[in-house]
Amino acid sequence: MGILQELLKDIPIPKMAKVKVNFDDSKIDDLGSALSAKLRQERIRQTIKPGMKIAIAVGSRGLDRIVELTAVTVKALKDAGAEPFIVPSMGSHGGATAEGQREVLTHLGVTEESAGCEIRSSMEVVKLGELPNGLPVYLDKYASEADGIVVINRVKPHTAFRGPVESGIMKMISIGLGKQKGAEACHQLGFKYMAENVPAMARMIMEQKPVLFGVATVENAFDKIAVVEVLTPDEIIEKEPELQMKAKELLPKLFFDQLEVLVIDQIGKNISGDGMDPNITGRYPTPYAHGGPDVNKMVVLDLTPQTEGNANGVGTADFTTQRLVDKMDREVTYANGLTSTVVAPTKIATTLPNDREAIQAAIKTSNVLDFNKAKVVRIKNTLVLSEIEVSEVLFEYVKGHPQMELCSEPYDFTFNEQGNLISPHKGE
Repeated sequence: MGILQELLKDIPIPKMAKVKVNFDDSKIDDLGSALSAKLRQERIRQTIKPGMKIAIAVGSRGLDRIVELTAVTVKALKDAGAEPFIVPSMGSHGGATAEGQREVLTHLGVTEESAGCEIRSSMEVVKLGELPNGLPVYLDKYASEADGIVVINRVKPHTAFRGPVESGIMKMISIGLGKQKGAEACHQLGFKYMAENVPAMARMIMEQKPVLFGVATVENAFDKIAVVEVLTPDEIIEKEPELQMKAKELLPKLFFDQLEVLVIDQIGKNISGDGMDPNITGRYPTPYAHGGPDVNKMVVLDLTPQTEGNANGVGTADFTTQRLVDKMDREVTYANGLTSTVVAPTKIATTLPNDREAIQAAIKTSNVLDFNKAKVVRIKNTLVLSEIEVSEVLFEYVKGHPQMELCSEPYDFTFNEQGNLISPHKGE
């Protein structure tokens, strides 16, 4: 027996039970009608003149119903006599190439056929000026030459900074439409100043170029559209902070203030840009964001197939498994850190041979006197929070919580011969 196995062999894993978590699931069912009505409002219609060539900024995030949002917006512009085209707006995503960015849109289902208009993809940008702090402000060349610009994005909390404006329309204007050079410029001074730089860059672009309106969505805890708004530039500045507050209200969460151990079955870029959403885990890649539970030790067990080896976020955890590390594409993972300038999440966490030992290691180091009373929560990933598992010491708290219900008898985790969990999670 090796020294690590010797240290861990007697560490107990507490009994667990399944818990159902209830979140507000209200959503817009007939999105086409809701969005069309907003686009027909007089203050929006009067921004569009017949014959205008209008660039529609569509990004790389997996927005709910992005195909429909795009197609309805294109149709409204065409009905008003304009000539819309799509500009991929995703900073440096898609390998920072024109073809790569077009492919990202195709992967999301946004094609010239589905949208009903041309896609013009280029990494060429024009420099519009500089902020007082010296940061250059860039804009996609096609968008800069258009008669009008329309932006589609969801509004949600960012994972690395806090401010009245985080992820949303202004970030899409400043970073998305800025392509690789804009993304690089905005990240250059780090996330400490992002809350100031994103709106400042967006304002400069809106002052110099004809941004007509933004189509903004807010998603519920199940990533379904709960709110859709169409905002003019003045309204973007005024109302995006309100939509940001609404997004934070609707965000799914773990209803625990403090945990000894959080076990996460899988991380990946398809789950969050950070592999797992720090707004859920309470573990952030920078000191400029906060919220969520205080977790003493965090364990990540595996990568999603869709992340294709990008293990960004593994460094935010304390422990991981050899299985995850074997699947990691270091070049792709490290490129993530080089672009964002945040490299702590791309480090490799302390690696144990299997799930059992990784969980035991987290419990052993969690600074709790009685390991059987460790507050342990296990989740599949940070997108799936309506069914979780909790340890015995949390049962009474769950029973008294209005949004949680205990729905199984206590049981022990079961492991296969390799020491990996045989997962009872739904959908596996």
